[in-house]
Amino acid sequence: MQMLIRAISLFLFVFLAATSSLQAAETEIAVDTAERHVRMQTQGMPGKVQITMGKLDVSRLPPCTAHEAFSPPGTRLSGKTHVGVRCLGPNTWSVLVPVQISVTGNYVTTSRPLGAGQVITAADLSVLSGDLSALPTGIVIDPQNAIGKTLRNSLGAGQPVRGDQLLAPLVVRQGQTVTVISKGPGFAVSAEGKAMNNAAEGQLAQIRMSSGQTLSGVARADGSVEISF
Repeated sequence: MQMLIRAISLFLFVFLAATSSLQAAETEIAVDTAERHVRMQTQGMPGKVQITMGKLDVSRLPPCTAHEAFSPPGTRLSGKTHVGVRCLGPNTWSVLVPVQISVTGNYVTTSRPLGAGQVITAADLSVLSGDLSALPTGIVIDPQNAIGKTLRNSLGAGQPVRGDQLLAPLVVRQGQTVTVISKGPGFAVSAEGKAMNNAAEGQLAQIRMSSGQTLSGVARADGSVEISF
């Protein structure tokens, strides 16, 4: 009887050990799948990316031989977030793997208080280094992308600068006489017209020609408007 009990105990021990080993392997595969996804998605980010994977428990999930990682809708791959891993077979399930993504790099702040409508100069800006994932989305990381642009709203000293707070300088102003360049295969024709709206470089400008015809083209840095056919 005692030998039977010992045999059953040994069997249970081996079974539980094997089950625990399989669960550990399953967890490791799921976490590795999520980490590879994060590394691929964060390639090319400015600064140094540091990824810390959180803990995951898949002990109650059925076995899986094919895994696929995905970013849940609305997920921002920075700071404390989650990455999804789904099983493609032979069973079907999905889990969320916690992950901490830190991105250390340079970002632009104001060096002094700036008012709405102010054109930004180099003296108005400072460059700091820190965790970009803790800053608002769209933060400016190169001061050259802010210099010469106009602030939409006032900012205090030391505040990070976002791209959506900046207006590009106007190269075409409403009522201004502009050169309209029409381009097509093998030809280029220029004429003058009157701008019907304001436009920054790269924006669409509407021009009324002397004939009364209204044309739309792309505003260029030199103040001309290019129309392609």
